[in-house]
Amino acid sequence: MKTASPDVVRPMKGRAAAKSANHTWVKIKQNYELYLFILPVVLVYAIFKYYPMYGVQIAFKNFRASKGIWGSEWVGFEHFMRFFDAYNFWPIMENTILLSVYSLIFGFPIPILVALMLNQMLAKRYKNFVQTVIYAPHFISTVVLVGMLNVFLSPNSGIVNHIITFFGGDPVLFMANEGWFRPLYVLSGIWQETGFATIIYLAALAGVNPELHEAAVMDGASKWKRVKHVDIPSIMPTIIILMVLAVGNIMSVGFEKAFLMQSDLNYGASNIIPTYVYELGIQKAQYSLSAAIGLFNAIINVVLLVTVNRVAKKLTETSLW
Repeated sequence: MKTASPDVVRPMKGRAAAKSANHTWVKIKQNYELYLFILPVVLVYAIFKYYPMYGVQIAFKNFRASKGIWGSEWVGFEHFMRFFDAYNFWPIMENTILLSVYSLIFGFPIPILVALMLNQMLAKRYKNFVQTVIYAPHFISTVVLVGMLNVFLSPNSGIVNHIITFFGGDPVLFMANEGWFRPLYVLSGIWQETGFATIIYLAALAGVNPELHEAAVMDGASKWKRVKHVDIPSIMPTIIILMVLAVGNIMSVGFEKAFLMQSDLNYGASNIIPTYVYELGIQKAQYSLSAAIGLFNAIINVVLLVTVNRVAKKLTETSLW
């Protein structure tokens, strides 16, 4: 049997690679309109997401604005160790993790339940009305939302404390109490974001084959059994994808709401990684330390995202990639 010599194999591989590259360019030219559509998105991500990564190196340097990023002294992992050895490292981590986990545990299932209930409604007008009402809070800005919390929960003029005093109770300082910070944060987030997430699940439910429900009805299945054995399995891939994304962002607690709700009286529960980075980087000008903390937070999110995605792919064969 004759075998091709290495000198013959290399040109063949080179021609195959060139042919593949030419084929790719031909496809791009044929569908250039589609690539023009995605070009703005690519540019936005390149400019505002990837280009700023150039500045991440200050987390490993003793940054001085006069020397610039490249001219600043390299200190390695010194700023990371400062954060790990800080007296408030564990309280900040605990606050961040608890706030994220509570938001995930209580906030993630509710849109699924609401979508399943709305999907079973026969009165179309009432269904559209409810859907509009629960979706409307999504358009309220975080500043307005926190302002509403301050108005409704005010110890002097808030309607909630008026109800409490009407039944003989004492006014409660909700916004200044550490014990109330997490419940208020989570509940206000559920109220604001449930409608938007519900629409995603309703869109997935709209794709369920009606013949499956007709077959289940003919077999005598009740509404609960149809939800359990038809609707939920049909939207399970959507649930898993959103779960992977939610767990991957578990350390990315919303800065705006936590910062606006924060006060000296609830600082012990509201001091999380994003607000701490703001305090160090903007208020105290410790740019390198704040960059190190932000990078540490991002690395945890990436590790969680990759891990949960692999687990989901292995258990359910559904994943982001």
